[in-house]
Amino acid sequence: MNKTRFTGIFLILILLAVAGCKKGPQFTIKGKVTHAEGKTVYLEELLVTSTKLVDSVKVSNKGEFKIKGESSIPTYYLLKFSADKMITLLVDSAENVVVEADYANFSHQYHVEGSPGSVLVKQLVDKLNSTKLKLDSLESLYNVAQNNPNYESLKTQWEQQYNDIVEDQVNFSTRFVMDNPFSMASVLALYQEFDQQNFVIKDFHTMRVAASALNSIYPKSEHVKSLYANTLQILQEDKAAKVQQLIREKGENSPEIVLPDTNGKEIALSSLRGKVVLLQFWAAVDRNSRILNPALVEAYQKYKNKGFEIYQVSVDENRIEWIDAIDKDNLNWIQVGDMKGSIQAVQNYNVKSVPYNYLLDAEGKVVAQNLRGTALDKALGNLLR
Repeated sequence: MNKTRFTGIFLILILLAVAGCKKGPQFTIKGKVTHAEGKTVYLEELLVTSTKLVDSVKVSNKGEFKIKGESSIPTYYLLKFSADKMITLLVDSAENVVVEADYANFSHQYHVEGSPGSVLVKQLVDKLNSTKLKLDSLESLYNVAQNNPNYESLKTQWEQQYNDIVEDQVNFSTRFVMDNPFSMASVLALYQEFDQQNFVIKDFHTMRVAASALNSIYPKSEHVKSLYANTLQILQEDKAAKVQQLIREKGENSPEIVLPDTNGKEIALSSLRGKVVLLQFWAAVDRNSRILNPALVEAYQKYKNKGFEIYQVSVDENRIEWIDAIDKDNLNWIQVGDMKGSIQAVQNYNVKSVPYNYLLDAEGKVVAQNLRGTALDKALGNLLR
């Protein structure tokens, strides 16, 4: 190997080593906190369910400090001296954040600049703190005026004021999220509480807008992942609650199902009114679904001439496997499916897994659900005497 080539390789190795040591985007947080000289200030990353220490420094004799960190996306941090002296920051990569405050009122009176996200967070925190102070003042009036002869009239007046203050906060926070759907600050707005588990924003539409917007921009953020998962969970619970409400109030699952059969002919569930119907969700590729099919064949043979029908909805995506399973299992009743998972029917009937079924009487009222074996035979026997 000649000297020139050796030198070239050596330089490449040096460059690779330097590149390997290169850090990601760095931010700085510096500031001045009066009356905090010599005290230690900590920077903690705010995780979904905990915190992680990033760094700590001592405040100089001039009340100044400086902390550096790395972040590729907007990230929540706690800048704190203690559990009762801390502020929340939302810092993006390469930002130079400046914080000014006094130690005595560090959590409530501070100024921040150089970080748009942190400024938005401060707006949210300041507004909610102001609202809580107003609500606390009204509650104090309730307690002090218990023996006042005009208590009832005053109470009515204060209750109206209380409701107005709460409504103002809700409107502020909702408007904040709708105005800043792509800002990570909206995550904080959605999780702010008046008190434990009493969230300021209860409007699902607002939550869904922010979750969708943020997921499109910051899909790797743990806070966004958590928000998105919570939104999906609420959506499922909301749909389940609506189905259960329909069952309680009307005794039936009202959502219609219209899906094609194996020949492509669309068949509506409502077309079977007048018969007792087992609405069965299954999949040809699901072992548990296939295990139940012989019991369904037995029930169908026993009750089909007494006004019983099976409307079996496939959640499969492979037509060949679907048709093959129907033939092999001798399923001679109504088979439907769009070969795209029949998603709308599954969602409308709150089906979390297959196999699953609903038993409908001749009027379409749900009389039972998820029946298996002898339980199905007993229910059919009672309905088809």
